[in-house]
Amino acid sequence: MQFADRLNNVETSAIRELFKLLGKPGIISFAGGFPDSAMFDVEGIREASALALSKEPGAALQYGATEGYNPLREQLALFMATKGVKNISPEGLIVTTGSQQALDLVAKTLLNPDDIALVEAPTFLATIQCFRLYGPKVLGVPIDAHGVQVDKLEAMIQQHKPKLVYIIPTFGNPSGALLTKERRLKYKTIVIEDDPYGDLYFGEAPPPSMLALSDQVPGSRDWLVHCGSLSKVLSPGLRVGWMVAPPDLLARATMCKQFSDAHTSTFAQATAAQYLLSGRMPATLNKVRSVYAERAQAMDQALQRELGDALAYTAPQGGLFFWANLTGTNGAVKDGNAFAKSAIEKGVAFVPGAPFFANDPDLSSIRLSFATADLAKIEEGITRLGQALKA
Repeated sequence: MQFADRLNNVETSAIRELFKLLGKPGIISFAGGFPDSAMFDVEGIREASALALSKEPGAALQYGATEGYNPLREQLALFMATKGVKNISPEGLIVTTGSQQALDLVAKTLLNPDDIALVEAPTFLATIQCFRLYGPKVLGVPIDAHGVQVDKLEAMIQQHKPKLVYIIPTFGNPSGALLTKERRLKYKTIVIEDDPYGDLYFGEAPPPSMLALSDQVPGSRDWLVHCGSLSKVLSPGLRVGWMVAPPDLLARATMCKQFSDAHTSTFAQATAAQYLLSGRMPATLNKVRSVYAERAQAMDQALQRELGDALAYTAPQGGLFFWANLTGTNGAVKDGNAFAKSAIEKGVAFVPGAPFFANDPDLSSIRLSFATADLAKIEEGITRLGQALKA
C-alpha cells in the first residue's frame, strides 16, 4: 500500500515506544502526561450531564454547529473573563475537540511545505509531529527556567521570518517553565499561545495569559491565537477545548473543522456548559492545585535526597512536570535514554527528554510527572530512581 508522502515527515513517538515497556508488574510511572483520575469531580460531572439531558435533550444529543454549542461558548467567554481576558464574545471563539485539535486546525490553515515554524526547545511532542505533517521546517528556540529566551526568539524571527511561533508560556509540557510577564511580548508574526496548564498553579497565580495582556499592546490580537482546554482541570475524556483567533483565521479554521469532524460532541459540550454554570470549577481548581502542589514538593525533596548533584532542575511553580538534566557528576549516567532503561529495570519509569526537541536534542534531559502518583509512590519511585543511578 502506498501512503501519502506527508507521512514521511513524521515518525512513531519514542514516548509511545517506551510505554510498551511499562507492563512490568509493580512499576511506578512518572512517565504519563495526564491528570490524576482521582481528581475528577465525578459527582459534579454526573449532575452536569443529567442537567444537559433534562434541560435541552434535543440540543445535547443532536448534530450541532461547527463553531460550538452556544451556551458553552458563553460560559467559556465568562471563564476567560475571570482570568483577566477582556472583550471576548462567544462569537470570538470556537469549541474544539481538545486543544490539540485547535493546534491541528491552525497548522492546517497556515502552514505550507517549506514554511518555518518556531517552537520552544523543548516543547509538546504532539505539536512537533502535528506541524511536521504539513511540511514546514520546525525549529526550536532555547528556553530557560523563565520560559522562551526572547533575545534568541527575536533573532530567529529576524533570521527565519517564520509563519508562526508556538509557545506554552505557563508551566509548559515538558519544561514546566513559567514565562515572566516581561517576556510575554508580541511580535508581528502569528503567535500561538497554548494554555492547558495555566490554572494549575501552586501558591501565587502566574502572570496573565498573553491573551489577557493583549489589550496592553494595540493590534496584538491580530497576531495572537489562544488555545485553551478543560482536559487538565476537569476531564480529558470530555475532549473539550477552544480557540480564540483573529476573525479570518477563525473562519478558516471553522471550515477545516467542518470537514474534519463536523463539530465537537454536543453532549460533551452541553455537560461542560452545565458544569461551568454550576459554579463548581473554583472548588475543583483549589483541590487539584493543593494536591499537585503537595506532590511536587514531595518529588522535589525526594530528588534532592536521592539524586543530589546528579540532577539539575528548577522546581516547578505549577503544572504537572519536573524537567531536569543529568549532570554526570562523579561518573554517573548522563544520557536520558540509557537512564530510562536502567530505571525500568528498577521498577520506575520516566520519559527521556530528547523527543521533545524539534532539532538538536539535549540527550541529558528527562521529564518526570508527579500528577498521578500519590506521596508514597513518589517516595518509593524516586528511591528506585536513585538506585538506578548507582547501578
